[in-house]
Amino acid sequence: MKSILIPTEDHDTMQAVLATALVVARTFDSYMEGFAIRPAVGTYVTVEPVSSLAISGAFDEDTAREAQALFEKFMQGNGVPRMGEGPTVLSWGWPRSEATDDAALGSYGRVFDLIVLGRPGRDVENARMPPLESALFESGKPVLIVPKTAPTVIGRNILVAWNGSTEQAHTNTLAMPFLKRAERVTVLTVEGNIADGPSGEMATQNLRRNGVKATALTVKSASRTPGEIILDHAASLGCDLLVKGAYTQSRLRQMIFGGATRHILANAALPVLMAH
Repeated sequence: MKSILIPTEDHDTMQAVLATALVVARTFDSYMEGFAIRPAVGTYVTVEPVSSLAISGAFDEDTAREAQALFEKFMQGNGVPRMGEGPTVLSWGWPRSEATDDAALGSYGRVFDLIVLGRPGRDVENARMPPLESALFESGKPVLIVPKTAPTVIGRNILVAWNGSTEQAHTNTLAMPFLKRAERVTVLTVEGNIADGPSGEMATQNLRRNGVKATALTVKSASRTPGEIILDHAASLGCDLLVKGAYTQSRLRQMIFGGATRHILANAALPVLMAH
């Protein structure tokens, strides 16, 4: 996690995003790059129920400068130096003077190790869904989704939401820098919510082979949804990071019937590392 991309705009989770990115950067001695993110010009309509409602308007140069000022003020206030020449160390940069629209975020994110974004919500002051969708579906990289309150530590006690899917296997691999450093990793499987793939015990065994301090836990679903069970166990175990594959069902099915990804995006109170 030596390079961290931080799309920057004015929403109520932005300070938590910056603070969480800094916790990660200090852990891995990383470079953090900020840039102004903007919606596509016109009327912006999201397709995910947990995202904000339709918003219209234009993104002007003043707004881009305000995003840069917000980012730089945070970095300078926390004593983070600007990136210089030589090996990557804890540092920051803002090389792009113009704002990037949501659709281009995924493409640009491919040359970073991690993208950090706020958890989206319904209200206009909340973080928006389109940047998250672009990062998840187009970058091929892990996305760290941050709640409104930033953690002071991240990755010491991790919950892996294993369901046997390709998406979860991919996410586990991308999360390995966090998993190898963790003091405790719980691989949680919800009965009845596993794909035609390896069991949680098999996934745990593979993590152990990679030096991860992992244990397996299988629970019954009872009358609760998988998303509820995952977040309840993350809270009861005192986890500071959730590793979850995103949209192992189609987005349309998630919208109609619900799903763990949708529930977690709407309700998670801890940082969530997702990939698709």
